[in-house]
Amino acid sequence: MPFVMPILTAAARFTKSNFVKKTRQTALVQEKFLRDLLQVHQNTELGQKYKLSEIKTIDQFRQQVPILPYSSYEPLIERICQGEQNILTAEPVVYLTLTSGSTGKKKLIPTTRRSQNVVRQATLTSIGFLSEALHSRGLHFGKLLVTNSTQQWGRTNGGIPYGPASAGVLQMDKFLYKQFFAHPYETLQVADSSSRHYVCLLFALREPLTRGILANFPMLILRTCNYLEKYAEDLIRDLEKGTIADWLELEPEIRLKLEQQWSANPVRAAQLREILDLKGRLTPKLVWSDLSFVANARGGTSDFYFERFPAYFGNTGIFGAVFSSAEGMFSIYHDLDHDGSILAIDSGFFEFIPEDQWQLEQPKTLLANEVKVGERYRILTTSYGGFYRYDIGDVIEVLGFYEQAPIIVFRHRCGGLISSTTEKTTESHATQVMQALQQEFRLSLEDFCITLSEDDFPARYLANIELTSGTTLSDPQAFLTSFDRRLQEVNTHYEISRRDTIPPPRLRILTKGSFAILRQRQLQKGIPDSQLKFPHISEDRSFLTGLTVEHEIRLAGDLASSNEGSGIRDQGLGKLNEI
Repeated sequence: MPFVMPILTAAARFTKSNFVKKTRQTALVQEKFLRDLLQVHQNTELGQKYKLSEIKTIDQFRQQVPILPYSSYEPLIERICQGEQNILTAEPVVYLTLTSGSTGKKKLIPTTRRSQNVVRQATLTSIGFLSEALHSRGLHFGKLLVTNSTQQWGRTNGGIPYGPASAGVLQMDKFLYKQFFAHPYETLQVADSSSRHYVCLLFALREPLTRGILANFPMLILRTCNYLEKYAEDLIRDLEKGTIADWLELEPEIRLKLEQQWSANPVRAAQLREILDLKGRLTPKLVWSDLSFVANARGGTSDFYFERFPAYFGNTGIFGAVFSSAEGMFSIYHDLDHDGSILAIDSGFFEFIPEDQWQLEQPKTLLANEVKVGERYRILTTSYGGFYRYDIGDVIEVLGFYEQAPIIVFRHRCGGLISSTTEKTTESHATQVMQALQQEFRLSLEDFCITLSEDDFPARYLANIELTSGTTLSDPQAFLTSFDRRLQEVNTHYEISRRDTIPPPRLRILTKGSFAILRQRQLQKGIPDSQLKFPHISEDRSFLTGLTVEHEIRLAGDLASSNEGSGIRDQGLGKLNEI
């Protein structure tokens, strides 16, 4: 149905225009959202407990409803899982979103038709912004390559399906989202991750006008690029012959459906073969010359991965789409190549905890129209998922305002830091340093993780890096020196402590494939591959256990301590669990 895409794009632009109008009266929109939500939920069990029907003002809401952690909601969610209704939400819970658990305990978050409508509206708003941004650059919005799984994980005793957020979203709005795919919806039903990526790429390669690639995180975009390189020969062969590789792990019924929709395209195969012979590999920008955008998370540690994007995408714009979690929709991106996004003022009611209140159990909060540019806050959300004043633990920074709505960017998880003494180095600090080092030394890192030594007191910083294939670090000592200097520049507290108490850092170059092992460990823990991420700083001294160190580099004058284990040697080989 080729006519559907223009209609949906027009609808998205209309939704975006309505959102822009709302940003001109942010305070009123936020107040109305809260008032409507409280009215809908006033007769739920939690609504009656907090007497939501009696709340008339925002101040009264903040006084009457406490800020609670997930553990306070957990007993109620367990009852929802058994099939009880009207507990947190007035509407029936139709899906339970399972959080990744990559930064803590897994959680189940209720989803209703109403809360899903909020997600759909925000998604359309972001597409409207994207469409107009592309148009201003002479580009076009169009079909997408998406590799997220639509597989649910199971059902509760009460019959409610549960699984990753993307699976729930893609299934509940199947008709809408399948219009945007450059491949059949059935490709996303494949359970095996590498096989799913293969068939998504195979069908998308047949469509030369594929315009965009979408994934939750930039690391996952790079993984798709790796699959395209790895399976280039097989993909071209299948495209030429009209086959679907027999070695793929495809469920029989899904293979049958895909084969019914598949046919040979020798002309397109010849085009790809010519590219492969000329360039030696396939990349998204080479195979889709009209590729207009890449959509994935921005902010936080994303900039580190973006350093590798030009090799695959040239100067293709990067779009953040939406900043969201299972607990709520937080902000909507309004342009390409920007980290800042507009607070989603019609998707939730938001409060902001200033830094001087972070240690308090019931802190004072600011409203959307009260935050200040340049300040960092913990963000609270009240949403139709049934959580009130919920603190997801994300730290955001206010970059400016779009009309009267704050433009925010995710910086790091609250508590996501390491300290040898009291310096509190965050993921944001670490990412800034590693991004700058890649530029300074003109090299590409597969990934990195900064940890602390186990046998020193105070502990020293260990910069663990893996170089991409074919990359060499000609002067590792200079790299380590610059790491130490740059970390002092971005974190004043590290600079102060480094002068006195913190011993010199060390650089550890890990063998190829080390971070692939870490990712596999996460998958084995049950983390969905579409939500795959891991910390770039860790106080867990066993986080890298078992990985092989190819070289360890020290600064001049840094002598091994007498109680340091002998498993790691200067420029020597060893295993991290031998320390």
